[in-house]
Amino acid sequence: MVEKVLVLVGTTRGAFIVESDTNRRSWALRGPFCEVWPMNHVKGDAASGTIYGGGGDQWFGPAVWKSTDLGETWTHSSEGLAYAEGEEPIKTVWSVAPANGALYAGVQPAGLFRSDDGGATWRHVSGLRDHPTRPDWQPGGGGLNLHSIVVEPNGGQRIWVGMSAVGVFHSADGGETWEPRNRGTRNDYMPEGQQYPELGQCVHCVVMAPGMPDRLYQQNHCGMYRSDDGGLQWHSIENGLPSSFGFPAAAHPRDPDVLYLLPLNGDAAGRYPPDGKAAVWRTRDRGESWEALRNGLPQENAFFGVLRQAMATDALEPAGVYFGTNTGSLFASADEGDGWQRIAEHLPMILSVETLVVDG
Repeated sequence: MVEKVLVLVGTTRGAFIVESDTNRRSWALRGPFCEVWPMNHVKGDAASGTIYGGGGDQWFGPAVWKSTDLGETWTHSSEGLAYAEGEEPIKTVWSVAPANGALYAGVQPAGLFRSDDGGATWRHVSGLRDHPTRPDWQPGGGGLNLHSIVVEPNGGQRIWVGMSAVGVFHSADGGETWEPRNRGTRNDYMPEGQQYPELGQCVHCVVMAPGMPDRLYQQNHCGMYRSDDGGLQWHSIENGLPSSFGFPAAAHPRDPDVLYLLPLNGDAAGRYPPDGKAAVWRTRDRGESWEALRNGLPQENAFFGVLRQAMATDALEPAGVYFGTNTGSLFASADEGDGWQRIAEHLPMILSVETLVVDG
């Protein structure tokens, strides 16, 4: 069966799809879709081929978009995407995650919703916001948002979420009850001796290693971390990186020891690649060592940023790696990061990058 790979791109002005055959040498761009709404996260369901997009803002309101024909047509719904009367209204959908036959949405202000009918209607997973620490939740620079949703595959009940600037929370029972899991992650903005609190960490991105649901990787505002026990304890893996600061992380589709990052030069130094030289950093040994991948990437005047959901891998062999910039360029590697090409440019600010491999 002939396959093709779709790179799903969320931007400040709609969703785009960039597609190729499995050789990944030439690419075609389609879009913008979703009536040019701000689209924070566009993600495909590998089981069904359906594409979902989460977005909106204070003008459009929040909604999740849906396409069952690879982007040819779209519908959207916000039914049930609301908190109780008297609470701060939901501004936007930050992230979407199809998993185990359900669909999850993370929103701002931080909360989690679930749909069991493909996004037509939604219900609030209220146990998270009912947690007794909620009065202490504080927003990060981008607001109080739930941006990372990691669901145990193959029917598992465990869920991890990342919220800025709250930290990682975990549920062992499908979302009924929750606990913070931030032990070992720093908060450099706390006073001396208080830099490892129960919560208040500005987590940027959380991803799960393939085939190992207890291994999680976390890019944090204050470091890079790995957990081998489902987040009970985090270990620093930033040694060897040019900076401990960055936003996205992308796991290899098959090898749990391989991870990709794009470090930036710091939160107060411009938030662009160190020295203006673009590089994706790869570990093959779960963060014990790192190597810079630069072939084909700009090595001068690269003053762009890459946001928390704007890096992904595909499921092909060898794996493809992709990232998008806040200046509207999309880069791709068809050989696990060894070589790169720009496959789209002049797009609106790229907010998310995901992939979907489908029958051609």
